[in-house]
Amino acid sequence: METRTTTQLANLLQLSINNKSHSTGKLIHAHILRTGCLTDTFLSNRLIELYHKCGHLTTAHQLFDQMPHRNIFSWHAILTAHCKTNNLDTAHQLFDQMPERNAVSWNTLISAFVHNRLYHKALSMFNNMNKAGFLPTNFTLASVFSACGAVLDSDYGCVCHGLVSKIGLESNAYVGNALLSMYAKCGRVEDALKVFDELPEVNEVSFTAIMGALRDSDRVDYAFELFRSMCRGGIPVDAVSVSSILGVCARSGIGQRFHGQQIHGLTVRLGFESDLHLSNSLLDMYAKHGDMNSAELIFDNLQEFSVVSWNVMIGGYGQTHQIQKAIEFMQKMQRLGFEPDEVTYINMLTACLKAGDIETAHEIFNKMGSPGLTSWNALLSGYTQIGKHKEAIRVFIKMQFCNVKGDETTFAVIASSCGSLGLSEGGKQVHAVSIKNYFDDDVYVASGLIGMYSKCNKIEVARLVFERIKDQDDIVCWNAMMAGLSFNNLDKDTFFLFKNMLENNMLPTQFSYATVLNSCSKLSSISHGKQVHARALKDEAINDVIVGSAVIDMYCKCGDVNEARLFFDEMLVKNVVTWNEMIHGYAQNGFGNEGVELFEQIVNESGQKPDAITFIAVLTACSHSGLIDYGINVFNSMQEHGVEPVLDHYTCLIDLLGRAGRFDEIEVVLDKIPCLDDPVLWEVVLSCCRVHLNVGLAKRAADELVRLDPFNSAPYVLLANMYTSMGRWDDVRKIRELMVEKQAVKGTGYCWFENKDES
Repeated sequence: METRTTTQLANLLQLSINNKSHSTGKLIHAHILRTGCLTDTFLSNRLIELYHKCGHLTTAHQLFDQMPHRNIFSWHAILTAHCKTNNLDTAHQLFDQMPERNAVSWNTLISAFVHNRLYHKALSMFNNMNKAGFLPTNFTLASVFSACGAVLDSDYGCVCHGLVSKIGLESNAYVGNALLSMYAKCGRVEDALKVFDELPEVNEVSFTAIMGALRDSDRVDYAFELFRSMCRGGIPVDAVSVSSILGVCARSGIGQRFHGQQIHGLTVRLGFESDLHLSNSLLDMYAKHGDMNSAELIFDNLQEFSVVSWNVMIGGYGQTHQIQKAIEFMQKMQRLGFEPDEVTYINMLTACLKAGDIETAHEIFNKMGSPGLTSWNALLSGYTQIGKHKEAIRVFIKMQFCNVKGDETTFAVIASSCGSLGLSEGGKQVHAVSIKNYFDDDVYVASGLIGMYSKCNKIEVARLVFERIKDQDDIVCWNAMMAGLSFNNLDKDTFFLFKNMLENNMLPTQFSYATVLNSCSKLSSISHGKQVHARALKDEAINDVIVGSAVIDMYCKCGDVNEARLFFDEMLVKNVVTWNEMIHGYAQNGFGNEGVELFEQIVNESGQKPDAITFIAVLTACSHSGLIDYGINVFNSMQEHGVEPVLDHYTCLIDLLGRAGRFDEIEVVLDKIPCLDDPVLWEVVLSCCRVHLNVGLAKRAADELVRLDPFNSAPYVLLANMYTSMGRWDDVRKIRELMVEKQAVKGTGYCWFENKDES
């Protein structure tokens, strides 16, 4: 009879637990007290669970303390209660007091640490679990892999991977997906793909994780291929999976917008339009591609909004430099009762800074009251990205006065600004503080320091920073070191570092390829350039528009314009930079007519809008081919294309006119230029005068060059050469005497050629 009563009470308690019915549970508790059943450990355990589920942890703990007989389930009940309510210090104390433990005890605390982002504590607890002789379960390992992924500790993750194989859990889907996610978060895409291929059964979680890894490594085409196979293979496609592939679309180039539109169509077909998270992903995809018209259509048809929805729109308008629209959206957001969060303000800050509206950016920042570190970093990053490095340093100094302690992002950004200004002493101070705060091992801080020392012409110090980095598996620092070597014209070293990177099984990014191809261009080494081109083909990076443009530039600078054009014609996606490289390549190699034909194509057929660089390229092509009148027409048409002529365009126009000896028109152009304090401009004028023996204008150009730089030997030499060709030997002698007097010494000439026998 007593057993039946206990069972009935246990069932009633379970019903109260399921319904979180505190009042009913209290009545049952009172009945248990009256009937003397509190000595029943099983019922007491149920009561602890009831009070914890109903949010009465203090009552649960009092009950636990009063229990005459506790078993391991009693300890688990109170331990779980404290873990679920994030009282981890108390939970840890209870764990240490437990008279006996099993795998569940360890799992409960490890999982709680991971849930509360105490990843290092979770890993330390896992080590203790192993030392105590407990075998981890699938739940343990899933938590451990999650912690490894969060702290990017792939080395420890590999050790745990070995343990998975040892205890025979490699076929467990829960463990496999956690392992896959760990490798993905750590950027070890090949390892993630291997785990994915070896999973005995894949599900939507597996696909979502691997697509995220491919997205972050810019392997867009493969991500879409996997998504298609997921759809064809009958794997359930949920809103999370679709959001993940939309993230791939958002990260990919403008040419991948079509994929995003296809996914949008799939979203409608699957009936996911009402899913707010998915709708926000769609908004983000269109906004990242600058298609704010499509984003507005989706936004206007949303059934519900979140602050995220507003933030995506504000960020999109900022990215497309529609500052007024961003401000209007923020005001509308507030009118409708949505309170801007820090992300809102950061998006507004970034928008204003991108548009160069520093005054409004400061107003927004000052309105924040107590801006968090993320906002300070956004202001710093914004200044750095628009080249306002002095302002960035002032903001950093203000942070110190406001007692705002910087993080890895802060030090990475400020190191970059110090490098851009050539402030090696300031950079050293940033380096010292980063060491003091243990940030120097962070790959982004280290890459900032490498960049800073490289730009300050301290390349050997940059090498030391690179060599001391513990995590050599991150591509960021390799890219920074390659860029530093290239900046210091150590182009052979750049190429060999690229080879070393490949030998270390690193997957190059578009930046890696662009940097090493630029070095091949400067070396005029077509053999090295072809090797890099072949590797880009193998890595499927060649379709990236940045890499493709760099390949064209390399072939053109190495003199193989035909190969450049073949590649140009085969490119699936081109942007204005690609067209500019090809037009400029023709111009520099004496194929001006072909450059002009390509310019006609970009204007009339390509759908691309020519920019300021396009006009420099085509004006150069006209100059090299003697297309004087066509070049003048091109210059006069610039404003029709929304491009305002700047000094470089005027210099090209003067070169164009000068080659034809049209000096009267050059005089007119010179009178129109707002600022004449540019040595390149006057060197072009002087060079044209020397060819056509225009002594009067040549003398003016030489005087201007001497005024701008008295120690530059070029104007003296050019003027002396002109006098020599005219037989004016007295003037030649005077020029040489003036060179000695001004200490303007001509430098030694050098010749560069590629040694074919050298690897």
